[in-house]
Order: sequence, then C-alpha cells, then structure tokens
Amino acid sequence: MSADIFIQHLINGLSLGSLYALIAIGYTMVYGILLLINFAHGDVFMMAGYFMLVTMAGLGLPVYVSVPLVLLMTVILGALLEKAAYKPLRDAPRMSIMISAIGASYLLENLAIYIFTGVPKGYPNIPFLTRVVNFGAVSFQIVTVVTPIITVAILIGLMFLVHHTKMGMAMRAVSKDYETARLMGIKINRVISVTFGIGSFLAAIGSVLWGAKYPSIFPLVGMMPGLKCFIAAVFGGIGNIPGAVLGGLILGISEPMLIAFFPKMTGYRDAFAFALLIIMLIVKPSGLLGEKTTDKV
Repeated sequence: MSADIFIQHLINGLSLGSLYALIAIGYTMVYGILLLINFAHGDVFMMAGYFMLVTMAGLGLPVYVSVPLVLLMTVILGALLEKAAYKPLRDAPRMSIMISAIGASYLLENLAIYIFTGVPKGYPNIPFLTRVVNFGAVSFQIVTVVTPIITVAILIGLMFLVHHTKMGMAMRAVSKDYETARLMGIKINRVISVTFGIGSFLAAIGSVLWGAKYPSIFPLVGMMPGLKCFIAAVFGGIGNIPGAVLGGLILGISEPMLIAFFPKMTGYRDAFAFALLIIMLIVKPSGLLGEKTTDKV
C-alpha cells in the first residue's frame, strides 16, 4: 500500500470516527444519568436529516438559516421524546423504560415512513462542506476536516460543562447516586431534560455532517450509525464522555483500515464493529476508560 492511499484511508477514518464520537456522546450521557440506553437516539439523528430536507429543499431556506433551525427542532424533538416516553416511567422498573425506548424508536421510524415515504431522498447540498480539496494524490471534502475539529471543540465544551458548572455538578451527582441527589434538592427532571437536549443537539450536528458526507436520507438511515455509535460508547466505556470519543475514533479508523489491508473483507465491514464489541465485552466489560462498579447489597 502506498503512503498516499494510507493517508487517504486515515483521513477518512478520522472523519468517520469523529462522526461516530459525536453521536456516541449522546448515548453515553443519557446512560451516565439514567443507566438507560436511548434506543431512539439513532432515529433522532434520522429525523434531523428530514428536518434539513424540509427547511432547505421544501421551504427553500438558506443554509445559515436552515442549520440553526434544524438544531433547534431536533432539540425540541428530543425534549418531547423525553417528556412523553421516559418521564412518566421515571420510577418504573428499568425494563419498562427500555421497552419504551424501543417503542419510541419504532414510532419515529414509522412516522418518517408515513410522512416522507420509504424512498431514499437526496440530502440538500451544503457547498462549503462538500467542496473537494486536493493535496497531491490525496483528496477529501471540507467536511472531512471540519468534523474532527467540531468534535474536539464539543468535547472540550462538554468537559467544561460537566466539571466547572453547577449543571455539570448536578449531572455528576445524579450519575453517582440518583436517589441521594433527589433528596439533596437537585432538580432531577431538569438535569435529565438538559441531558437529553444536549444529546439531541449532538445528534443534529452529527446528522448535518453525515448528510454532507453521505448525501442520502431514508427512514432507517439512523439504524446502523446508531448501532455503531452505541458500540463505540460501550467500547470506550459507556457513561464516560472521553471514552465515547475514543471508542468512536478507534471504530471509525479501524473500518477503512480493515478494507484497505483486507479488500476481500469489504462485505464484513459492519460485522467487524460487532466483533470488536464482543471482544471488548470479553476482555474488559467496562470499556477502555470505564470504571468497574460493584452492586451494593
């Protein structure tokens, strides 16, 4: 393999890994607060794509208006989802909440099929992000470079939020001991709503960047990215924000490298992610940066 081809795959992998990381953070934050896997997270990502389709292609709004509007609409969707599907089951058994999450996922998918049909649609073109840059034999879109930068900036912002603000302190308290935090006067519902809002916001950013890189939108478009981002969160240590980013980068870089070194494995690209998850669960169930916890009796 030549150096140019290796660099090309590395750049693509870094961009894909950053996309995985953005969405994985949403999974890991919700799990850190509620010990809940938000199975509808990938479908929120999908709905953000349709929001962009409606605002740009349907209403004809410019990009600088559409993107903030899509971010806002996705956050509102995440908040409504939390209020309707999760808040009423706050004190219910964990299995009930999980079933509700799966139901919310199917609801969003079927709602998208009913409104937009199941036919794939072209994602609106964002000229700034889709412009191609060439460096010798290496070529890539601007979005390939922008995505890691945005991911690093968001990671820094979230770490500041979690460790240097009152809301972050409340989040950490709730993640450590839900009931004690409630008894100490922390507004649990507010903390959970903010967490879901942040997760939905990140899903919307990831959706815009994903749509610029892979310009196709259909009702099940969030299924495989959602599963892979969940794997990335578990791989890095679910509940740990830097762990989600690390897991996303490892998974994203590994996939194109697998194809580069083993071209015959192209059809097994998705299976590789699940194999990686199984190996991690066997070797280190808590993930790379996860903390081993024990249940108190």
